[in-house]
Amino acid sequence: MMSDPVALSDLQRVRGMFLEAAYGDALAAPVEFTRDVAAIRRAYPPAGPGDIHQGRVTDDTQMMLAVGRALAQTVVLRGEQPSLRELLPELEAALRAEFTEWLHDPENNRAPGMTCLQACRALEQKQPWYAATVRGSKGCGANMRVQPAALIRSQPLRSFVAQFQAAVTHGHPTALAASDLTAQSLRLLLDGTPPAQLLPELSRYMAARRQDQSLWLEPLVAQSPATTSQQYLQRGWDECQAVLDLARAAAERGIGEHADPCEFTGEGWVAEEALATGLLCFLLHPADPVRALQCAATTSGDSDSIACITGSLLGAHLGAGAFPGAWESRIEYHRELEDLARTLAPRFGAEEN
Repeated sequence: MMSDPVALSDLQRVRGMFLEAAYGDALAAPVEFTRDVAAIRRAYPPAGPGDIHQGRVTDDTQMMLAVGRALAQTVVLRGEQPSLRELLPELEAALRAEFTEWLHDPENNRAPGMTCLQACRALEQKQPWYAATVRGSKGCGANMRVQPAALIRSQPLRSFVAQFQAAVTHGHPTALAASDLTAQSLRLLLDGTPPAQLLPELSRYMAARRQDQSLWLEPLVAQSPATTSQQYLQRGWDECQAVLDLARAAAERGIGEHADPCEFTGEGWVAEEALATGLLCFLLHPADPVRALQCAATTSGDSDSIACITGSLLGAHLGAGAFPGAWESRIEYHRELEDLARTLAPRFGAEEN
């Protein structure tokens, strides 16, 4: 029986966010590169994938774990409130180590993104993050892994970690903005925000964030036509707002039982579309988690990343018990996902109630 979202403990929501991101990843992995929605339905009748089968995940879950392990090594986890100047070198070093380990992991054979591979090779060669990153890339690899940042309650620190973990591989301003917004979406749900209020809250958040000055971005700003960090990120906020407006319109009017969500909010290969399409699938079925993941998987775009984001939203909203109990023992990395939740959650104030 599904838990009542109002009665959920913080830890149940955190466990759900991590586990159900992996569920979405695994459920959609077999159809990641199938662009024909009708073909997906024929292969998984009648409405697309509805089970995680053996629970094999992709690089999305692997990199989410890497970001979580990196965050666990920083002063934020040790209960301190550092300045960004203090946190940046520590987080950079931790991400560099974890991404390099992922790069050489024998299990890194799940069709990882070229941007991530290129940037991680440069990080391994000790290049500074702003030289290692692929400045023109806004691929969804930037935000399909951002879930750990959502646990940080301090808005400035959460925003920085969400953007920075993206920036070390994907330097495009929209990759940073979409990662920030993905973490903010999860934070809102972890705090009990009703799904219907999510998109209006994100619009308010963006309006406020446009005024922020992010001095750590100066190395990227210096290599762009922009003169300030606000100006640099402007394109990111604009592109995210445009596609989230599409998500709001589609969620309000509905898309039809057999429609492809990607036709309304994009195919999800880029970060802002992955967020918007993942949000759309969540908002269409916020109380029916298996149907929401099925909706995300039965798409013509980057199905596993869309479903990974949808799953993490469902988990933050509905908790760890929202899906069939057998899935937890079948999901790959289930022990690591549990350990990550139980390591990070208490240090950010998420306790069993």
